[in-house]
Amino acid sequence: MRKTSLIMLGAFLGAGTSMVATQTDFLSGPRAVAASAETYRQLSLFGDVFEKVRTDYVEKPEESKMIEAAVNGMLTSLDPHSSYMDAKAFRDMQTTTRGEFGGLGIEVTMEDGLIKVVTPIDDTPASKAGLLANDVITQIDEDQVQGLTLNQAVDKMRGPVNSNVKLKISRKEAKDPIEVTLTRDVIKIRPVRSRVEGGDIGYVRLTQFNEQTFDGLRTAVDKLSGEIGADKLKGYVIDLRNNPGGLLDQAVLVSDAFLDRGEIVSTRGRNPDETQRFSAKSGDITKGKPVVVLVNGGSASASEIVAGALQDHKRATIMGTRSFGKGSVQSIIPLGGSGALRLTTARYYTPSGRSIQAKGIEPDMEVLQDVPDELKGKDETKGEAGLKGHLKQKDTEERGGSSAYMPSDPAKDKQITAAVDFLHGIQKGAANTQKPSLPN
Repeated sequence: MRKTSLIMLGAFLGAGTSMVATQTDFLSGPRAVAASAETYRQLSLFGDVFEKVRTDYVEKPEESKMIEAAVNGMLTSLDPHSSYMDAKAFRDMQTTTRGEFGGLGIEVTMEDGLIKVVTPIDDTPASKAGLLANDVITQIDEDQVQGLTLNQAVDKMRGPVNSNVKLKISRKEAKDPIEVTLTRDVIKIRPVRSRVEGGDIGYVRLTQFNEQTFDGLRTAVDKLSGEIGADKLKGYVIDLRNNPGGLLDQAVLVSDAFLDRGEIVSTRGRNPDETQRFSAKSGDITKGKPVVVLVNGGSASASEIVAGALQDHKRATIMGTRSFGKGSVQSIIPLGGSGALRLTTARYYTPSGRSIQAKGIEPDMEVLQDVPDELKGKDETKGEAGLKGHLKQKDTEERGGSSAYMPSDPAKDKQITAAVDFLHGIQKGAANTQKPSLPN
């Protein structure tokens, strides 16, 4: 059976997954521990209760749903990130990590019970059909959207490539509803966005770590270097704020993009022989340019791996607010056609050997945003330490969540402004341009 190891924030902020594919026999081999007589007695108790419910409950229960609920209850009692995924949830997770699916190319959100367009993605059926930000989708094919959850609406808009879907749109500027028929196409989630800041700074935002992230980062760096000019370019701002995580191999590749050598991250399970270490290879795609990494209370798991690696190697200055503090590894174990098991199997550690579990990455320079009055008190995440049943650390002070607020207007974003100002003030030979000092 294939087992996939993940570092993920999970459902709290989104399906941030980090994968390394391996082959294993789950719960078999010399490591398998014989169940005690007490364990067998408890399993017998479960069987007795199941049989009583099956035969005597006031209405005939769905046995498969009872078993699924029991399995999920067992897993969720362990920690906030272990759970059971049914077949659909497993497929959705694979779609998220692949970053490619059949759909229309619109980012949507739910607001006051309505499905509202956040933005159409460039060069997709939605953008070509003229859909606009703030359009409200009222009908998908013949089905009214009102009453559907966001996931249900998204499922209806996704589908096989080259199939058609009809949308009814309500737009403030239009008197009557607008009806459009779109043909689904292959949609690639853009995890990387970039632009020039201040005329000589390369700004790169990573929204998640899917299979496209490293290639997107490399393309963005090449594009920005060409636009600005290598001689004029002062440095890069890598924005990991509100990035819930992603694929482990992508987190390693993104970290490696800025490092020439040294350890990037290690994962350690219950048994010492399960320790894995990931190290950088020679080559820095920025050619040693200064780097600032932005984090906040919504930066978790794979984002924290990148921030922690670059901070420990003194390759980047970390700015913003304390990160989420998600420092555990999950393994995804497919269960035939019955979904998959998501199980916490290890913790991860930064190159200096520190665990950020329930603690987070502390920025080198804390920069607070001007939070609007109506959002004050609502802008902070709980952080890992605020999640019920989270893994504890011995002799370590836990830290709660921090602000995850980001202004929609970049001109009002104090953290970006501070990063740009910082890079403008850096002189050749500054601390964050030093090569890694940790051993290979």
